[in-house]
Amino acid sequence: MKTDLFDLSGEVAAVLGGTGVLGGAMAEALAGAGARVAVVGRSEERGIECVRRIEAAGGFAIFQHADAMSRDSLAAARDAIKAKLGPVSVLVNGAGGNKPDGTVPPGGDFCKLSLEGWEAVFDLNLVGGTLLPSQVFGEAMVAAGKGSIINIASMSSLIPLSRVVAYSASKAAVLNLTLWLAREWATKGVRVNAISPGFFPAEQNRRMLLKDDGTYTERGQSIVGHTPMGRFGEAKELAGAVVWLASPRAASFVTGQNIVVDGGFSSVTI
Repeated sequence: MKTDLFDLSGEVAAVLGGTGVLGGAMAEALAGAGARVAVVGRSEERGIECVRRIEAAGGFAIFQHADAMSRDSLAAARDAIKAKLGPVSVLVNGAGGNKPDGTVPPGGDFCKLSLEGWEAVFDLNLVGGTLLPSQVFGEAMVAAGKGSIINIASMSSLIPLSRVVAYSASKAAVLNLTLWLAREWATKGVRVNAISPGFFPAEQNRRMLLKDDGTYTERGQSIVGHTPMGRFGEAKELAGAVVWLASPRAASFVTGQNIVVDGGFSSVTI
C-alpha cells in the first residue's frame, strides 16, 4: 500500500545555512520530498548553485538573502519567503560554525581563551544560528498553529570535543534550547527537534579531518578509528532525518528529540 508519510507537498521550508555543504544537502532532500524550499544565507553565489541543483532534480527552490545575526534581516526574509512561496512551515536552523579564537590550540591554556572568541562562537551557533531565527519564524508558526523547527546541534553537544571548547559548549546550548522550545510550543502545534551530525567533512572542518590529498589527518584517523562504521558521513546521509522531522505526518508525535546521525561514534565509550 502506498504511503504519503514522507510527502512534503504543500510545505514551505526555509533552510538557514542552506548555502553550506550540509545545509544544501538538507535543502535538496526537503525539495526532493515535495517541499517548496527557500535557501537562506548570505552568499548569493552558493545559494543560487543550490537552487540550480534542486531545480535540475525537478524540485522548486528560491534563494533568499538574510543575515542570521540580524532580527530585522530575518523578519524581512520571512516576509519575502511568504510572499513568494507561502508561510514557512519548516525551519532548518543550519547556520553556524567555529572560530579560531574560540579554540584552545594543542598545548594551549584554556585560561587564556579570549572572552571575545568565546562570545563570537556563541553568537554564531546559539544566537544567530538558533535563537533569533526560532523567534522570528517561530512567532509566525505559533500564530498559524503548525510548524516544525529542526535545529542542527552536533556530536559535541553530547561529547565535548578536545580543543573546540566554545563550539562544544555552544552546541550543547543549542540542544538545551531545543528541549526548552519543544516544551514551550508542544501545545501550540509547533514541533522542535534537533539533529546531531557526527563527522561530515564540510567547509569548516575539512582541513582538520583531511589532508590535501584526501587522506586522513592524525585527528581524522583518530575519529574514524572511533567510529564503528569506519568512515566519515556524507552530506546526503542527513536526508532521512531531516525529511522525517519535517513531515507533519511521519513525525506528528515527535518533539524535543535529538536525532544522532554519527555512524555509531557516540556508541563507543572506550
